[in-house]
Amino acid sequence: MNLKVGDKVVVIAGSDKGKVGNIIKTFKAENKVIVEGVRMIKKHKKGNGQETGGIIEMAAPIQASNVMIYDSKTKSGTRIGHTTDKNGKKVRITKKSEEIID
Repeated sequence: MNLKVGDKVVVIAGSDKGKVGNIIKTFKAENKVIVEGVRMIKKHKKGNGQETGGIIEMAAPIQASNVMIYDSKTKSGTRIGHTTDKNGKKVRITKKSEEIID
C-alpha cells in the first residue's frame, strides 16, 4: 500500500464516490484506510462516570483500492509512482503531473 497518514485522497468507488479528504489512519494488514468525512457511521456509546453516553458519528474504514491520491494541479485522482530525487532519496510522485507527494 502506497498510502500514508495525511495524504489527500479522492474516493473512486462506493456511495461516497467523488469525496475528497485526508487519511486519518491506515491498516496495512487489512489493506484499509480511514478518510475524514467518508463512510460516516453512527455508533451507540454507553456512558460511564467521566463521559456521557449517546449516539456518536465516526468514520469507518474503507478499502485502500477505492481511493486515489488527489492531484491538486489536475484536480483529479492519480496513480502513484516512485523516483529518486537529486539527493538519491526515493520519493513518491503523482503520475499525471509528476509532482513530489511527500
